[in-house]
Amino acid sequence: MKKVMLLVIFVLAVAGLMMAQTWSSTVDVLGAHNNQGRGCAGCHAPHSGSFGSGHGGGADAGSYALWGQDASPLYGKTISFGDAGSYVEVLPSSITSGSQEVGGILLCLSCHDGNVTASNMMTNQSYEQKIGLLTNTTYGNAPIPTLLGNDGTTAGNYTNDHPVGVQATIRGGSGLVWANGSFTVTPGSPYAQFVANYGWPALAPGKWSNPWGVNGAGQPFVLCTTCHNQHVMTVYTSSKASPIQNDGGGKFYATFFFVNGPYNPNLQTYASNSAPSTTQFCRQCHFGEANEANNTNNITTQFQ
Repeated sequence: MKKVMLLVIFVLAVAGLMMAQTWSSTVDVLGAHNNQGRGCAGCHAPHSGSFGSGHGGGADAGSYALWGQDASPLYGKTISFGDAGSYVEVLPSSITSGSQEVGGILLCLSCHDGNVTASNMMTNQSYEQKIGLLTNTTYGNAPIPTLLGNDGTTAGNYTNDHPVGVQATIRGGSGLVWANGSFTVTPGSPYAQFVANYGWPALAPGKWSNPWGVNGAGQPFVLCTTCHNQHVMTVYTSSKASPIQNDGGGKFYATFFFVNGPYNPNLQTYASNSAPSTTQFCRQCHFGEANEANNTNNITTQFQ
């Protein structure tokens, strides 16, 4: 009887893991970035940049990633993020500056600022909330804003937004090692155990580019694209370079809000010996609050 029960538990555990690995979206994965029917051209204009999309703009319009929104009002602007505005970011003076802050911060704000830049056809409400994908009843009924500098508080308020930019550095430690312009994980370390229990999708070296910036002191810092993949709203796909729970890559997990990793806020019920993916994602950088940093190594992640 004991053997039968163990077999049943094992089968259920494997079934649960397989469910987490095969998530399929119920909507187009580009989601909100289908831009009310404009699709890819809402951000990437095939010809003439922001002039080609009817917005006009600076002389460098479209010269980075065929960018189709006018980012020029943000050039050189100083934005103070986070606690009391203590994380100060001076934005690049052109999209041709070659700075990592262009693709990782400036272009994001050209749509998501809403204060210095126009709202660019945005409704300023979370797409998942608006179409009913966000079913967690603990969220309030008020629209969840998508414009950082126009969120219903004081115009131009960025102090309630997660810091990004050269001062928002990412700290290593506990086995997360920053050296030679990249992160590695020391085998057998507390951070390695965290990677085994969840993963490190926001910090693992990417296939096409690294999801962090490097400041003048050689330290890694947070970009918007560290936490968000602007091209896939609802599914995170693991890779060999960035496995989830050592899955080998090529598996699929639920995510929301274009988060660059498994992140499912609709999961309201989970086992006491597991942690929700929403908590685990944040612990990649905020590792001091992770189970593994506090001598608790057997808490796995529940994905959906």
